[in-house]
Amino acid sequence: MASVAPAAGPARGLAWARQDPALTATVLVLWLLLGLFVVFPLAMLTARVFWDGGHFSVAGIGAILTDRHQVQAFWNSLLLATLVGLLGTLVGFVFAFTVARGGLPRWVVTAVDGAVLLPLISPPFTTAIAMVFSFGPRGLITYELLGLKGVTVYGMTSTLFSEALTYFPIAYLALRPILAAIDSNIEGMAMSLGASRMRVFRTVTLPLCIPGLANSFLLLFAASLADFATPLILAGNAFPVLPTQAFLQITGMFDLRGGAVLSLVLLVPAVAVFVLQRYWVSQRFYVTVTGKGAGQQPFESVAPWVRWALVGACLAVTIVIVYLYALLLYASLVMAFGANHAFTLGHYGVIFTEGFKAIRDTLVIAGFSMPLGGLYGVLLGYLVVRKAFPGRRTMEVVSMVNYALPGTIVGIAYLIAFNDPPVELAGTALVIVACYVFRYGPTGIRTTIALLQQIDRSLEEASQSLGAASGTTFRRVTLPLILPAFFAGLGVVFIRSMTAISATIFLVSISWTLITVKILENMTELSLGPAAAFSVLVIVIVFVVIGAISRGLRFFRAPGSEPVTSLLGG
Repeated sequence: MASVAPAAGPARGLAWARQDPALTATVLVLWLLLGLFVVFPLAMLTARVFWDGGHFSVAGIGAILTDRHQVQAFWNSLLLATLVGLLGTLVGFVFAFTVARGGLPRWVVTAVDGAVLLPLISPPFTTAIAMVFSFGPRGLITYELLGLKGVTVYGMTSTLFSEALTYFPIAYLALRPILAAIDSNIEGMAMSLGASRMRVFRTVTLPLCIPGLANSFLLLFAASLADFATPLILAGNAFPVLPTQAFLQITGMFDLRGGAVLSLVLLVPAVAVFVLQRYWVSQRFYVTVTGKGAGQQPFESVAPWVRWALVGACLAVTIVIVYLYALLLYASLVMAFGANHAFTLGHYGVIFTEGFKAIRDTLVIAGFSMPLGGLYGVLLGYLVVRKAFPGRRTMEVVSMVNYALPGTIVGIAYLIAFNDPPVELAGTALVIVACYVFRYGPTGIRTTIALLQQIDRSLEEASQSLGAASGTTFRRVTLPLILPAFFAGLGVVFIRSMTAISATIFLVSISWTLITVKILENMTELSLGPAAAFSVLVIVIVFVVIGAISRGLRFFRAPGSEPVTSLLGG
């Protein structure tokens, strides 16, 4: 029988649209949203950078990029982001492996989840402030406990420690569902053939985690590149980084073009790491969930002494986290930390009166951002991995742009793009919600992609061969298997909606303000008590919301998988 040649390029390009209208509509809507909230602001910002006085100009750019101080800040940013990515991914993997393979009681896992979430559910500069209180010239540990004088906490080491402690929970969120999805039968078979536990870990478990490890490094690398608040507090003049230089250029010197140039330079390493990560992961095969095997059998993947070593390492990090946040709670309950330590609840009275509007506005915005961000992450991650359509890889790259950009530049770009017609959204809640969804949704995208690389396509192909449409297959087959990624996306978007500052500080208005902006205002005015009280309130709110949703999702599970018990994806 003669074979029929495939349709030509244009005809083939229309074929996918005719065969799957639901896919076509979803792709078009996603491209419209990405164009409006990612490409358009960046294009407007780029035009502001290269367009001066009605004419194209690169004079200002050349002056900044040839400044030796700014060049040094660029290399410092790369060094810091790389070290944060490596250290944060390592710590996140240790925590995730301990929880997934350590055979810990449920209450211990719950306690670990709570401790790990603390840095993630507070403003990103909280650990930096606690470090100054602890290790600064008049720090609780360096001065009060050890009696050391002239100690400085500023520099690369403290900045690295603070950022790694702040962002390693992202790696934990990404890696825990990856480890949970690995079929324990594979490890058990390797061990039954005579392999030691260490060899099974090195040749089976660790290689299967490569997608998660690579995605975690990418997310932490981008997060460090985007962080200006922590280096602003801890890096000092001896260790300048580009995000802080860009922020100071804009807010201190009122040089919008100069700050925009410094921030846009950070796109180069962010895109380079993304491309390298994709190439590395694409060279190997990671499918472990096929739907063809028997149920998973229990497997003792770690020896008792290794289990205790892992638990000890996690306990040490947990103690440091609890100590730093205990200082925050203490500061909210005394008259003036470091001066008058008399007990008071007055700071909480202030935030529930003068700061009530910020609390209400933040909860409304976070409530809308959370489901939209989770759905966006899962849909886009599913499409770029499982569906073939024109511009698929471009969509994946574009979706990561707002996450890779420093928050300062995202905020400035949104301010420029949406402050005037034809799309005038400045001063509304919508622009803040869009900023959160398209800036922090990539966490769900990367986790979804990593999980889908472990799920055999034959599961979805079987559903479609029985006549199910792509939407039905996604809803009834794929979505239950990637629920951990969906819940991780929900959790991260909600948490960042409650704690982000770098982008949204440029988007608040009289009509809509945020708790993090009030915290920064209180810190600027040296009102440390109300600032600490606001921070404690944010932590309590996030814990309550995540706990309530987790209880509602306790019995949602895919056949053959573990029940979903929390937004952490486990």
